[in-house]
Amino acid sequence: MIPRYTRPRMGRIWEDLNKYQRWLDVELAVTETLAQEGIIPRDAAAEIKTRAAFSVDRINEIEAEVKHDVIAFTQSVAEYVGPASRYFHFGLTSSDVLDTAMALQVAEASTIILEDIQRLLDVLKKRAQEFKTTVIVGRTHGIHAEPTTFGLKLALLYDEVGRQQGRFKEAVETMRVGKLSGAVGTFAHLSPDTEEKVMRKLNLKPAPAASQVIQRDRHAHYISSLALIATTLEKIAVEIRHLQRTEVREAEEYFSAGQKGSSAMPHKRNPITSEQIAGLARVLRSNAMAAMENVALWHERDISHSSVERIIFPDSTILIDYLLDKTATLIERLVVYPDRMKENLELTHGLIYSGELLLELVARGVTREDAYCWVQRNAMRVWDEGGTFKEKVLNDADIKQKLTAADVDKVFDSSRLLANVDRIFQRVF
Repeated sequence: MIPRYTRPRMGRIWEDLNKYQRWLDVELAVTETLAQEGIIPRDAAAEIKTRAAFSVDRINEIEAEVKHDVIAFTQSVAEYVGPASRYFHFGLTSSDVLDTAMALQVAEASTIILEDIQRLLDVLKKRAQEFKTTVIVGRTHGIHAEPTTFGLKLALLYDEVGRQQGRFKEAVETMRVGKLSGAVGTFAHLSPDTEEKVMRKLNLKPAPAASQVIQRDRHAHYISSLALIATTLEKIAVEIRHLQRTEVREAEEYFSAGQKGSSAMPHKRNPITSEQIAGLARVLRSNAMAAMENVALWHERDISHSSVERIIFPDSTILIDYLLDKTATLIERLVVYPDRMKENLELTHGLIYSGELLLELVARGVTREDAYCWVQRNAMRVWDEGGTFKEKVLNDADIKQKLTAADVDKVFDSSRLLANVDRIFQRVF
């Protein structure tokens, strides 16, 4: 169960009531089109349109006996329609309705997900601008590297979420297809022209070719795109978890006045939202694997995919809706500590400028090998003996022959390393 899910709009898409309504939408679009083509009587089609309805309870009751959901659905509708119902579901096989209606449900869900992604992008952009010039130490392998800015961290994430948005839009379009080509995809009972007309009414495209079902590579693409989005959200969450560690504490999740962090240790403020995001991303990745397993069906179809999709499509869309909302709120309310960032910047006593010093020596005619040796020996002395890197550099005989004290001051000025922040922001935003 998703923790405290409070966004029922997505959940309703997958409830039986909405599912059967989408089935009915497909059936009525077919009935209307067949009447326009003169295949079924217009008065029968009008009667069906006027009287068609269903009862979820009645469908469940019938299905318990017949063990077939579409038959149970059509029988329930027939009880409302009366004699004209003989033209209901005319020329269709069950998967014509199921797969086409599922495309409608996925389109509904995708609209919400796209709104969620845009909200996260907006939040990331706003906070990136807020901390554009807030200097923070960069870390590679978990070790202090060179200075960057917290705004650049967020700009990087904005750029990645934007790519996920593009991938998801492509997956949405891939899923915007339906089919009415019958039991094995040969249009034995309805024509391709009829299919195309119905799909236009439903704002879908006809699958160029199908068996009894729409091919499941489309569905695997869609679920995989959700898993990829979740992986980026986990990346954001992991970054926050690291920044919130006691030894770092450069940023942390918002902690409300009445919130408790631990039943045993009252001082605790734990990154629980980030941990939820990281954990639930694993579920979406496992659902993507299940979707891939659904691609290889026997011949023109079996139903091994059906039971899986009844789980992974509701679960995956609900989960990504939840995770996108949680992540946007996490960034929106994130507490940032610039002073702590400044303190941590000085933890290694200037070692973060070793790369800049190396390049400055090379620019003054020192071979890269010699320059590296001179810089490293002073850096190792800081690790082993303490003191500041700048102090040791100023007292190094080899370096003093190449650089003045003013030259060294410039090397240890972080603004040189951040001169292109504006250019990067122009590229991203």
